[in-house]
Amino acid sequence: MSLQGKKIILGICGSIAAYKAAFLVRLLIKEKAEVQVIMTDVAQDFITPLTLATLSKRPVLSQFSSDLSTGQWNNHVGLGLWADLMLVAPISAHTLAKFASGHCDDLLSAIYLSARCPVWVAPAMDLDMYQHPSVQANLNNLSTYGNTIIDAEEGELASGLSGVGRLAEPEHILQKLSNFFERSQSLQGKKVLITAGPTQEPLDPVRYLTNASSGKMGYALANEAAQRGATVQVVSGPVTLTLNHPAVHTTQVTTAEEMLAASQKQFSETDIAIFAAAVSDYAPAQKHSQKIKKKDETLTLTLKKNPDIAYTLGQQKRKEQILVGFALETNDELNHARGKLEKKNLDIVVLNSLNDAGAGFGHNTNQVSLLNSKNSEVLKFDLKDKTDVAQDIWNFIEEYKV
Repeated sequence: MSLQGKKIILGICGSIAAYKAAFLVRLLIKEKAEVQVIMTDVAQDFITPLTLATLSKRPVLSQFSSDLSTGQWNNHVGLGLWADLMLVAPISAHTLAKFASGHCDDLLSAIYLSARCPVWVAPAMDLDMYQHPSVQANLNNLSTYGNTIIDAEEGELASGLSGVGRLAEPEHILQKLSNFFERSQSLQGKKVLITAGPTQEPLDPVRYLTNASSGKMGYALANEAAQRGATVQVVSGPVTLTLNHPAVHTTQVTTAEEMLAASQKQFSETDIAIFAAAVSDYAPAQKHSQKIKKKDETLTLTLKKNPDIAYTLGQQKRKEQILVGFALETNDELNHARGKLEKKNLDIVVLNSLNDAGAGFGHNTNQVSLLNSKNSEVLKFDLKDKTDVAQDIWNFIEEYKV
């Protein structure tokens, strides 16, 4: 009964799949959740508020004002604070675009922008709409905001076509919600430190050495830790990502030395540290104060070794702390990963290889293998979205603690 007493806002948008919302409400009420349905105007063309109000045992809301004659209004801020989770199922391409761009012209989008709770969205549309680059970009944007995407499922669509675009079945959504709330307090009271993104090592005022890390894996790990109840400190290199969760605190840095200094400030209070950042191994030995002009056919740069953050903090590790490192390899992957476990005094290493399609920098997906210092077993996973990979990694960490 992990949903018992949980307060859930269920947003419903204009889609033929809106009829499934009735089944979802019924399942949630059966699990003793409290459900407040919010409908867009177009959603009411597909399913009536009366049906959903009867099933949820609450009036369905769709407008800012509930009684114009008295000035009664539906407080979007209050609703956002009331909920333990906001779920929009189905979310249409139109509402998805509004969420992604911060456009606010109805009650549902106002609640979304005000919500402090986790937000989940479950898209439903025809397969070509679902695969359109603009829709996929909007889904990716929501994911980078820390929202959870319940992927559309494959099957027959209302158009008569068959493919990916169906709203996830209510039973599948219910199971995901149950799993989420079961693990939502597993890290309660824990303090987590995560490094994320690349570092940039300046050569002159306009040039620097860096790498292609997007920070998506580190940010997904931070969001997952916060959803499990941890207080999270993210030390992030330059990325375009943000995390909108009250338990996540971000320190922005640029260089490896800055990342080490910021991490050291947090490390003594940390229970679990994850070194997911792609830290530049070397930096220019000299930072030129003026832009280097093009003169000769070749240019020789002298580089100096950067501090190894995982190694440095590994030497300061307390017995009860858990340290997790990443190994992005191109050859002899397992041996390199095992070497990092011992050399850097780590408990767990997350190994991924650039030889695996869809893994590594810049992707929304990753394929990892997990190793720990207690035994020689290697746990391998298939290619997954980085939000799902983050769950696998945290499950592994929590099992390691036991």
